[in-house]
Amino acid sequence: MSKARARFVCVKCGYVSPVRLGRCPECREWGSLEEEEKPRPESKAAFGKASSVLSLDMIPEGEADRFSTGVGELDRVLGGGLIRGVVILLSGEPGVGKSTLLLQAAAGIAREGKKLLYVSGEESGAQLRLRAQRLGLPLEDLFVLSETSVPEILKLAEGPYDVLVVDSVQTLRVPELGGPAGSPAQLKESAFALSTFAKSRGAPLFLVGHITKEGSIAGPKILEHLVDTVLYFEGEKDRNVRILRSFKNRFGRVNELGVFEMTGNGLGEVKNPSELFIAERAHGVSGSAITPVLEGRRPLLMEIQALVSPSFIPVPRRQSLGADPSRVGLLAAVLEKKVGLRLFDQDLFVNVAGGARITEPAADLAIVAAIGSSFQDSPLPEDLVVLGEVGLTGEIRRVGRMDDRLKEAGRMGFRKVLGPAAELEGCSAAGIKKIKVNRVEELFSPEIGLRPLRAVKKRRESF
Repeated sequence: MSKARARFVCVKCGYVSPVRLGRCPECREWGSLEEEEKPRPESKAAFGKASSVLSLDMIPEGEADRFSTGVGELDRVLGGGLIRGVVILLSGEPGVGKSTLLLQAAAGIAREGKKLLYVSGEESGAQLRLRAQRLGLPLEDLFVLSETSVPEILKLAEGPYDVLVVDSVQTLRVPELGGPAGSPAQLKESAFALSTFAKSRGAPLFLVGHITKEGSIAGPKILEHLVDTVLYFEGEKDRNVRILRSFKNRFGRVNELGVFEMTGNGLGEVKNPSELFIAERAHGVSGSAITPVLEGRRPLLMEIQALVSPSFIPVPRRQSLGADPSRVGLLAAVLEKKVGLRLFDQDLFVNVAGGARITEPAADLAIVAAIGSSFQDSPLPEDLVVLGEVGLTGEIRRVGRMDDRLKEAGRMGFRKVLGPAAELEGCSAAGIKKIKVNRVEELFSPEIGLRPLRAVKKRRESF
């Protein structure tokens, strides 16, 4: 019997090549192809039952009843809690608090009357005990296993365990396969075997995954396709705020967000994130604008900060933290072309306070307002929130769920809103004054605190 031919798999995009290549033809990444010595064997019964063709009405309904993890913010991101057989991939930078979060969730699941097995391939049982003691968790309800062999884990997990946690999938090995732990073949086979086991037993499975220095999950992209939910745990090491985001969820909303605060006793849930993100806002200073953004179903108030200063280098700097740098550059170009704001010889810095990150275009107008405020050194009203999408022609476009955004703004004490006229026209905002604008030029008015600019003179070009 001939030996199976080796394959080479890109750890970035999953591209498969029969020969070794220095650069992946698909994602153009250098040195990303690793050898996969043996392909994964096919499974005839992936979920423990013989395969057969059935119409949907003949398939019995699954048990969709959710149960809580005991951590409210984690339940929110998961869509209300755990369901039977769900496979969850939790990723984040080293030291951000993934193991702490899962240990606290393990204690919460135990309080729900469920039994959880925590498999650690990186820490010993003694190390896990020390962490649990520091967090004040009940030791008798936490069952741990220090093991990296997948067959051994599956054999020991056959006991009466309702939930399984594996930390981390990059440390696991299937002895029958070649290659070290963390190689493409080992990652795929380990994740496939564990997810098949979890779905056949109806037991929720948490897989912890490392991330690369570029911020993506280490290993081939197939790892994300094998799971039902992908969660990212984010946070700056010098800050106490931690944010849990959902980027894929077959049983709930994507882009949902949970907020935690790292304390000496573990991760504490932040019930009012808006207050946390704007708590240290300076009053009466220029370059600051508050905008209500949506994270999943939750409206949050975030502070956009901008700094515009004369540049002394040939190419002025454009830097952004928490907002898309390309979008910030686009908005700066709109201000220069449509409003006449002279930014071509200015350094421009934009920051979302508190280490948060904004992806939706509803924050465009707030970024523009913060840039204009810093450029003119004119503070915006302290009780004003700004929202709206800015188009390339300078028009202010609608945003979704305006009522929910303004309700959150009113709850936090803001009494004025600046936004698209078409959206504010039919919006109910009790106690909040509406300042309607159709174009970005209208932002520069005494009512908003910015000085009006002279009209932009059209250039005459001779041909």
